[in-house]
Amino acid sequence: MSKPRVVAVIPARYASTRLPGKPLADIHGKPMIQWVYERVKKCRAVDQVIVATDDTKILEKVKSFGGECLMTSLDCQSGTDRVAEVATKVDGDIFVNAQGDEPLMSSQAIELAVKLVVSGKFKMSTVATPIQGPEDLTEVSVVKVIVDADGNAIYFSRLPIPYTRVEPPKQRHSQGMTSAYLCKRHVGLYVYERATLAQFAAWPATDLEKAESLEQLRALHHGLSIGVADSDFLSIGVDTSEDLKKVRELLQ
Repeated sequence: MSKPRVVAVIPARYASTRLPGKPLADIHGKPMIQWVYERVKKCRAVDQVIVATDDTKILEKVKSFGGECLMTSLDCQSGTDRVAEVATKVDGDIFVNAQGDEPLMSSQAIELAVKLVVSGKFKMSTVATPIQGPEDLTEVSVVKVIVDADGNAIYFSRLPIPYTRVEPPKQRHSQGMTSAYLCKRHVGLYVYERATLAQFAAWPATDLEKAESLEQLRALHHGLSIGVADSDFLSIGVDTSEDLKKVRELLQ
């Protein structure tokens, strides 16, 4: 059996509500989208990396540093919609949705998630890392996930899950990491089989998805298992100017 072709797509939308134009935000002489592209490109499990955007300014910037970019429809409602549109134009068996606002993206984390789908055990996968402290539990921008014994996601939430009446025991993860919390910190990275990606994009948004503003709940609503790979990657998505400042300091 031949090795599946893996395509990583980086959705990059210019009109961000809280930080307009953030894919082009300068980080030590390079736009943020270039940091993401170069990090994803390092992943040995990926055969092709494409930026998917709806804005010509991002298209031209990606081309200027030698990256590959495709224009997608203005009607795309989410990053996954952009990835699904790219999948109709590009040959690939497995598609990675790598967030365009993650300049610290880990190539190892991508590889771990890809392996879950390549193995045939899952048709969709993602990544989680240990909760860092109580502030992660209460911060709604930090998405929490709980996982069953077979590595399937049970539920994702912006609130602390599960409710705990007593102090929980420390949990040991697959890479030897420990955490005092039963939930994990979700990393916004997804891997799909081609057919699963098309099916997911065709489903309408569900009530759970709308309530939490988390599109991965659409998959759970329809009974699609999501494999969760453990990683020590600390994800920092850039949504505000404060996030951008923090990332600049870390990449100094």
